[in-house]
Amino acid sequence: FGTTDIYVSLVYLTCYIASYCFELMFLCRRLGVELGKVQVYQEANRETRVQIEESVRSEDVFIIQTVSKDVNTTIMELLIMVYACRTSCARNIIGVIPYFPYSKQCKMRKRGSIVSKLLASMMCKAGLTHLITMDLHQKEIQGFFNIPVDNLRASPFLLQYIQEEIPDYRNAVIVAKSPASAKRAQSFAERLRLGIAVIHGEAQDAESDLVDGRHSPPAVKNIGAIHPSLEIPLLIPKEKPPITVVGDVGGRIAIIVDDIIDDVDSFLAAAETLKERGAYKIFVMATHGILSSDAPRLIEESAIDEVVVTNTIPHEIQKLQCPKIKTVDISMILSEAIHRIHNGESMSYLFRNIGMDD
Repeated sequence: FGTTDIYVSLVYLTCYIASYCFELMFLCRRLGVELGKVQVYQEANRETRVQIEESVRSEDVFIIQTVSKDVNTTIMELLIMVYACRTSCARNIIGVIPYFPYSKQCKMRKRGSIVSKLLASMMCKAGLTHLITMDLHQKEIQGFFNIPVDNLRASPFLLQYIQEEIPDYRNAVIVAKSPASAKRAQSFAERLRLGIAVIHGEAQDAESDLVDGRHSPPAVKNIGAIHPSLEIPLLIPKEKPPITVVGDVGGRIAIIVDDIIDDVDSFLAAAETLKERGAYKIFVMATHGILSSDAPRLIEESAIDEVVVTNTIPHEIQKLQCPKIKTVDISMILSEAIHRIHNGESMSYLFRNIGMDD
């Protein structure tokens, strides 16, 4: 079984059962609908086959796709199901993809490619007419689509968790584990009326400028310029400074915020740095908990007290391996978005108090 589901207005289909990232049945109860009937399976040669078992002609079809560990199979399931609905004359085909896969590959890196742009083109070509997603890694990904994109926010649910589940959160400080996440940390800090701290000087990751196209091809001194009298100035190479924490975390609760937690090495290093600076409790808040490989074991053995993620991605197995991982349910905002789109209502209610920089 896979992880794709359908909600169709007026026509109630049944979907195959799988391990969902959020409580799908609870989502359907909120909407007052039933799951749709569809068969999705892989043949012996690993080809994906989709068979919709009820009419979707002139209906609004909502395809809810969660991203499993087998990302590429998940994507093919989605594309084939969208195309099947399109060829079955569905009126509108809305993809509900809480975590947009390949979202980190949204910039040109050396001689690579912008994979999220390719994926957006494939979805539009298959027949998708609208996309609902949550906390895109870069908001500019919305521009890769030529269809409407609603990029919902999980921060209200995470902020509510901080206020209700973290004792003495007024003694907390919001931490950005790198300068690149400072804007997100600032947004959390301003809404909670808390201070902010930024960790600077950690090892460069894939998001750094050192690996993007501006350093390709490499500069070579013995290659002549277009004109012998011209010499193109070379960019001074970066040198990583010692790790420093800009802001006071001594005797405070440190809350590290980010959008994705997958490879946890940078979070573990940040937690060790905060402990050395005097933080007595460390929380990690993220929207998408991919938690690949041995991330649960590393978290369990680390200085992190709790990792809080939403249920945009299935992580039941990781929670069994690591009791420190907690889940926040975001099905409420997804069901409200589906309801409003189907009834032609304004979506601005879901984006209250969200500024241009958020």
